[in-house]
Amino acid sequence: MVAQKTVVIIKLNKEYPSDTQCNSFSSIIPKYYQHILALAFAVKEINENPQILPNVTLGFRIYDSYDKARKTYHATLLLLSALKRLIPNYQCDIQKNLIAVIGGLESQISLYVATILDIYKIPQLIYGSAPVMNDKTPGLSLYQMVPQEAHQYAGILSLLLHFKWTWIGVLILDDDSGERFVQAVFPEFSRNGVCFAFKERLPKFISVSQFMDILQQGVKIYDQIMGSKANAVVVYGDSFSMAFLRWFAHVPAIEHVANQPKGRVWIMTAQMELTSFLFQRNWDTEIMHGALSFTIHSSNPPGFKLFAESRNPSSTKEDGFIRDFWHQAFDCVLPDTIVSNVDGNICTGEETLKSLPSIFFEMSITSHSYSIYTAVYTVAHALQVMSSSKLKHRAMTDKGGLNLHTQDSWKLHHFLRRVSFNNTAGDKVSFNHNGELVAGFDLINLIASSNKSYHQVQIGRMDPQAPPEQVFSIHEDAITWHNWFNQAQPLSVCTESCPPGFRKKVKEGEPFCCYDCIPCPEGKISDQEDMNECSKCKDNSYPSKKQDFCIPKMLTFLSYEEPLGISLTLFALSLSLITALVLGTFMKHHNTPIVIANNRNLTYTLLISLLLCFLCTLLFIGQPQKVTCLLRQTAFGIIFSVAVSCVLAKTITVVLAFMATKPGSRMRKWVGMRLTNSIVVSCSLIQAGVCIVWLGTTPPFPDVDMHSMAKEIVLECNEGSVTMFYCVLGYMGFLAIISFTVAFLARKLPDSFNEAKFITFSMLVFCSVWLSFIPSYLSTKGKYMVAVEIFSILASSAGLLGCIFAPKCFIILLRPELNNREYLIKNKD
Repeated sequence: MVAQKTVVIIKLNKEYPSDTQCNSFSSIIPKYYQHILALAFAVKEINENPQILPNVTLGFRIYDSYDKARKTYHATLLLLSALKRLIPNYQCDIQKNLIAVIGGLESQISLYVATILDIYKIPQLIYGSAPVMNDKTPGLSLYQMVPQEAHQYAGILSLLLHFKWTWIGVLILDDDSGERFVQAVFPEFSRNGVCFAFKERLPKFISVSQFMDILQQGVKIYDQIMGSKANAVVVYGDSFSMAFLRWFAHVPAIEHVANQPKGRVWIMTAQMELTSFLFQRNWDTEIMHGALSFTIHSSNPPGFKLFAESRNPSSTKEDGFIRDFWHQAFDCVLPDTIVSNVDGNICTGEETLKSLPSIFFEMSITSHSYSIYTAVYTVAHALQVMSSSKLKHRAMTDKGGLNLHTQDSWKLHHFLRRVSFNNTAGDKVSFNHNGELVAGFDLINLIASSNKSYHQVQIGRMDPQAPPEQVFSIHEDAITWHNWFNQAQPLSVCTESCPPGFRKKVKEGEPFCCYDCIPCPEGKISDQEDMNECSKCKDNSYPSKKQDFCIPKMLTFLSYEEPLGISLTLFALSLSLITALVLGTFMKHHNTPIVIANNRNLTYTLLISLLLCFLCTLLFIGQPQKVTCLLRQTAFGIIFSVAVSCVLAKTITVVLAFMATKPGSRMRKWVGMRLTNSIVVSCSLIQAGVCIVWLGTTPPFPDVDMHSMAKEIVLECNEGSVTMFYCVLGYMGFLAIISFTVAFLARKLPDSFNEAKFITFSMLVFCSVWLSFIPSYLSTKGKYMVAVEIFSILASSAGLLGCIFAPKCFIILLRPELNNREYLIKNKD
């Protein structure tokens, strides 16, 4: 049978057949027999190929390390001494020269061998895990037939992120390589949002003396795995870890455990293979069903399957391992070894390798066997280049043949570092500057079969040489999950994903992958799952009701098409029409006493200004434009100032007219057109001056208000200077207050047609409207601010029109008999 720790030695023989010798061979893992076949097949192909190393024959020896440092050192020293005696540095057979060493499968064995081979500068090609190196560790002679492990770590992380498995368990070897994995992987995984539910250490060795300790440790690891919410478990193991994992399915039958077996997604590294100890022959492989494994990229060399099928004890006399392998793999005894007491079945001779379950032997080459096969070809090609190089005159005999001694093997390093060729399977073979194979990893899905076997399906690839977007690839549809998950993609998270509209809140004292989901605050959204923070929408959008996406805001302004705009327009036009009718009525009765008594020109000016006030509100309706923004407030301010100035002039005229009627009064000279015109013009010019300064410094302009309304973008006129706007309003208020004060004082003057009381009431309405305008204007937003200002203009103007002109129109139209001079002068005091 195949040894637990195998050191494969390549020796160079001149025109001598290959020599296979077994010092000892442990019967633990039958599947590793394929490693021997891969080595023998590669050597056979090279020796039969005249294009590679003509007139030179490759040979090999295989030594077992026994999983012990002493045995490993002893086997290595045997290579450097006489064939059957340990005499270091002495070899009497110059035709059998040690050129390179292939092995071992375990990193620690490779390190033991390297400590001796480094002295002699003999290359070592390792096909298992790379040993953990430090400043005092020799490393010159190591060439790794496995890709850089960092690529595998990146592949595992890409796999976890692809399926959003952020809550995982980790099983690592209880040795230096396990610690190296932790130091390399944990920080990078954490930076990418992956948390660790648990970290357990796998026992390194298995022996009878350790069985009870390992059993107790295994029960603890089993309960940790099966009791965790983590469905994905990353296993960084070695060649024995698979057999240990298969044992988990049988733990509940032999030990009391807290949790029953559950489906788990095992994510395994390339150092592991699905193998079996002999005592696990009848165990099923269900626990590994659906596992995902990274393996070193491999291809089936042509002819290997036929070579493997041809192996049997009767036809393979030179194979010193096949008889033990046959006995243990098929659980039978070969006929020529039968003694009187036979313990077990007798082999029938009809047993074939292809009938074995895959946990014992695979007809397709495994990744480790492929690495051995490629390693043999690597040495052969390096020797081929070496023989044809400029250095060949130092290594050639007079006969022109290749004659290498052990002490010359250091020269091979130069060619191994630069080796580059395509093997028989079509794969390119070369090393990087660290002596690591330039290759990728295949992602394999392990599928258990009913006959306690399994088959592998390639579902992805980790190819460092591919373009960045294609370095990691996976085909989800090709994956078969464990039956526990009912063929649905498993979840492996500490907390269910927070839906859009919520954000994560980390639980205090727990890993960041464990969190609560809380709604986004008002005005913010999260449009993806598991958002750490909610974000604000852009200014031109607003959050949806569920706060899971942004809705574009609608453009809005006070338009002629909407009900509010239509209502205000009709109201303004109606008042304008009424004002025009009043003006027409006064002009028609131009020469009647009541029109003459109320200062016709001043009355016409007031009515025209009120008409324009009503019409100027139309500038506030519709989409704001540059011209309308410039005109609306200034036109309103100036026109309204003219109207209020006319009212003030009327009030002062009434007072002065009463005072002028007194005997000896000096006020007669102030009564007349000159005074009223001066009041109207001067007051209006002051307001016009304010507006000119406003337009000259910070004029109004069309603007977009994205913040006042939650769901709307308001097209508005920016006043440019709020101070100037309130100065215009304040000046009109100042004129109104003066008019109100004067009219209030003159309201009881003895005149049959004293206009002061009507002016007083109109100014009271005017001031009330504009005093209520300020808080209303400041408390509204968007287009409703415009509507409030329009309403204030219409209401105050209508107050002036109604209070001052309604009584006069009543007399002119309905009581014409009162429109005479006698009525106006009677009842004078």
